[in-house]
Amino acid sequence: MEPSRILPDLQCSLLCEDVRQESSGNFIIIGVIGLIRVPKIPIIALKLCVFNRWVAGIGSFTETVRLVGPDQTTIIRQSQVKFALREASSHATNVSLFGQVEFKKTGTYFIEVIVDEVMKLRFPLVVQVAPQKADPRQNPPPSSSGPPPQTPPSDNP
Repeated sequence: MEPSRILPDLQCSLLCEDVRQESSGNFIIIGVIGLIRVPKIPIIALKLCVFNRWVAGIGSFTETVRLVGPDQTTIIRQSQVKFALREASSHATNVSLFGQVEFKKTGTYFIEVIVDEVMKLRFPLVVQVAPQKADPRQNPPPSSSGPPPQTPPSDNP
């Protein structure tokens, strides 16, 4: 008896800046994101993509991708897409696009990947403010003009 439905495995999930597709059908993943370091908070990310590839399943499914806030309850963004795998050797690639995402505070956010209400993956996304580099125009180095430093006298003749 052939199975009519097998929940798929999530082969990969990547948070990135952009995903493009070549004429051959292959995907180009641009700017894989592991950490968001910003000069200040709040800040708006113009575009975030979540690239998911599903394998080893049979049937029709609903993928849900969520960006969850540092409080671990606030859903900042959510995307849903339906997809189907006709046989176990098939694969499906889904890209969720989140535009104009505002990060109002630093902390650990989470990306959740769910298929038919079963969480397959939850991974952290840290948002932090980068330490500011000192501007040499604001604090110039000490002037080298002036008397040379004195060396202590030596007791050896």
